[in-house]
Amino acid sequence: MNTLQQTFNQMIQTHLATVPWSRVAGVSAAILMGMIILYTVGFASSDVIHSAAHDLRHGLSFPCH
Repeated sequence: MNTLQQTFNQMIQTHLATVPWSRVAGVSAAILMGMIILYTVGFASSDVIHSAAHDLRHGLSFPCH
């Protein structure tokens, strides 16, 4: 039984990975920016949203009309 427990502990230690702080900061910044954009767009008037989406579609060469 002791061997089984040692094997299990070794498996857990090899599967645990440390996440670099830069990745945590990057993901956190992306989530924060996404929330800011959604909040801003949520309170914008409909004409502003339509114009921004329309200009973005044209900028990406996506046909919209």
